[in-house]
Amino acid sequence: MEIEVAEEEINTTSRKPETPNKDTTENNSKKDGKTGIIEEPVFVLPGDLIGTNEEFAAGSETFVRGGDIFSLVTGTVDTNVKRRAISVIPTIDTPPVIKEGDIVVGEIVNVRDSMVLVRIGAIKGAGERAFQAPGAAIHVSNVKDAYVKDISNEFGMSDIVIARVLNLDNMRLTTSGDKLGVMKALCSVCHTPMVKDQSKGKLKCPSCGNIQRRKIASGYGTGIV
Repeated sequence: MEIEVAEEEINTTSRKPETPNKDTTENNSKKDGKTGIIEEPVFVLPGDLIGTNEEFAAGSETFVRGGDIFSLVTGTVDTNVKRRAISVIPTIDTPPVIKEGDIVVGEIVNVRDSMVLVRIGAIKGAGERAFQAPGAAIHVSNVKDAYVKDISNEFGMSDIVIARVLNLDNMRLTTSGDKLGVMKALCSVCHTPMVKDQSKGKLKCPSCGNIQRRKIASGYGTGIV
């Protein structure tokens, strides 16, 4: 990714490492053909000078100013002699970003007349990498395929739900589909984790016997997303 940056935006006078050797390959460290010495990877910080346009084409995680190529991130320099390109491999992964269609897991934090509010805690496929967790909502029209008269019969406070992102403009989610819905729920009376009841769409408290309705996901109680 090549980015043109104004001169005043980044101060590069504090640290300018030597331009990487042209003979460095994509492996970041290799044996020099003449001396047999292993060349160490070049570690750089954002704004460090890593090459010039006369030597290389600017690759990913770099920007160009005045004919010089600078690092955009903290990482190690990666040069490709055949393509005459230079890039930087980040040492820290970019936090995952939620996209439309993503499957997310979150906690119900508020139940209203026509929607529930969800605090998103994880994105399926992103592992345990940290990210900025936005607030989201499940509208009564997006609970399931069938008509829902009272959304409080489908979700309860502190329920853990698995849902799909419908849009990013207002962070609306949907639980329509067998695999989506409530993954874990606590009894509203004694706060014991509830189990599936023999009645479809209902949960039962194994402690006090309380029975409640929910929009239950097929993986309820398994912990498998």
